Amino acid sequence: MNPSKQGGTEGPHYSDVPLDMVEAIEHARPRLGRLGTSVHYFPTVGSTNDIAATLAQSASTGDVEGAVVIADAQTAGRGRRGRDWLSPPGGGLYVSLVLTPGRAPVDGPRATALLTLAAGVALAEAVETATGLGVDVKWPNDLHVSGRKLAGILAEAASGQSGTPPIVLGYGVNLGPMAYPPDLRDRATSLESELGRPVDRILVFIETLAAMARRYDDLLNGRFDAILDAWRAKAPASVGARVSWTTASGPRDGVTAGLDDQGALLVKVGGHTERIIAGEVNWL
Repeated sequence: MNPSKQGGTEGPHYSDVPLDMVEAIEHARPRLGRLGTSVHYFPTVGSTNDIAATLAQSASTGDVEGAVVIADAQTAGRGRRGRDWLSPPGGGLYVSLVLTPGRAPVDGPRATALLTLAAGVALAEAVETATGLGVDVKWPNDLHVSGRKLAGILAEAASGQSGTPPIVLGYGVNLGPMAYPPDLRDRATSLESELGRPVDRILVFIETLAAMARRYDDLLNGRFDAILDAWRAKAPASVGARVSWTTASGPRDGVTAGLDDQGALLVKVGGHTERIIAGEVNWL
C-alpha cells in the first residue's frame, strides 16, 4: 500500500480523502483528540480492518495510533465470529481505527477489556447527536433500534513493530436500507429507515470519530465508571432479559442481571450468577 498524501510533512496525513471530508475533519479537529493522525479513504476495499492492521504492522505504535480507515464499500467485510458484514456502496459507514488502550497509564488491561463497550456507547451517542435517534446497546457489541440491528463493532488484535500491541477497532453503521438484504428487514434496520429521510454520511462519520475520541480518552485516563454507567443506561436488555449460550458442557440459559466492572455480562442461572466474558449470546 502506497497511498498518496495531501498536506505537508507535519500534522495529519490524508490518503485519497475527498475534499469535503477533509474539510469536515479539520473543522472537527479540536474534538478528535488522538484520532485522525492519518486518514485513509477507499472507494472499495476488502476490509477496512485488514487495511488498518497493515498500517499497524508497518509503523511504530506511536506513529500509527489514531489512524482512521474509511471505505464506501467492502467486498470482504466481517463481523464477530467470522460472519460476513454486507457492505454495499453507499449503504453504510465502514470505518476502522488503530488504537492502543494497553498504553493507558492507569490500568491498561482493563482499558483494553472495556474498549468494545466504550465503542458501543460512543456510537450510540454519535447517532443521537447526528440524527436525534435514540439507540440501545446490546452486549457485547451491537446497536439496536426497536429490536433490530443498526450497527456492529469488531475489535481485533494487530501486530505492531514495537511496544504495546495495537487494537484495530472496526465499526459498521447501516445508513440506508440497501445495507442489508430485504429478507433481513425484520432483524436489521438503518438510519434512513428509522428517520424516514436521508442522512448526512459525513456528519455521521465525524460524530462517530468525535464520540470515539471522547470515550477513548475516558479509557486512557481510567474513567471506567463513566463508560460502564453510560453503557448500562443505554442497555435496557442487560437486566431481566432471557438469554442462552453454549459452554463446553452444553447449552445454558438464564436471565440477565447487569454488567460487572470488567465488562462481563452477568446472568442468573437457577440460584447463582454466571459471568459471560466471550462467546455468542442469543437473546430470547
